[in-house]
Amino acid sequence: MRLLLIEDEQEIIDFLKPRLEGEGFAVDAVLDGEQGVFMATTNDYDLLIVDNMLPKKNGLTVCTEVRHMERTMPILILSVVAEASKKADLLNAGADDYLTKPFSFEELMARIRALLRRPKNLNETSLQVDDLVLDGVGHVVTRGGKRIHLTPKEFGLLEFLMKNRGAVVSRGMILEHVWDMNADLFSNTIEAHILSLRKKIDQPKKRKLIHTVHGFGYKIDLEK
Repeated sequence: MRLLLIEDEQEIIDFLKPRLEGEGFAVDAVLDGEQGVFMATTNDYDLLIVDNMLPKKNGLTVCTEVRHMERTMPILILSVVAEASKKADLLNAGADDYLTKPFSFEELMARIRALLRRPKNLNETSLQVDDLVLDGVGHVVTRGGKRIHLTPKEFGLLEFLMKNRGAVVSRGMILEHVWDMNADLFSNTIEAHILSLRKKIDQPKKRKLIHTVHGFGYKIDLEK
């Protein structure tokens, strides 16, 4: 899953970004609300984490403009202000949750998981193709009841493929949803991760699930 962190304090970005990536997320980070609105409305993110006190455009404006552009991803606001009226204004503008600073990383992750668990189109907590099951909450993958150990990036790639079961996803779509904006477009990292997934998922005597559609991309489905 891909997150956008909009935060003007570099120290907070430096603290949160590697820890969120360690939880398996691809994370983009920008330092002001204007950049944040641009990124949020021109890319596909699974969740936004937005500081309320931002230069150029504050959290309230970010929420309002993102929702005006009909973007429906969850928005989690971070703020030192705990006044009920301020929270109400932000929730009315389209924020989904509000976390008061200072906070622990564990509490932040609990809020993120709760927002991503909400039933909303493709945000199912459990995905299944044949006997391959992915638990998005517990970050557990099994096939035929046997647990498969994946790296965080392999897990994110498999989750994206399974959410788009039967559909061909291009290399560009995978880069946009699973990697962050600093990914090297010309590297073979996607191919390497697909190869690694195949070795772990498409085991001997198991039906092949991960398919290459030459010239277009990849898909996951039962072999026809």
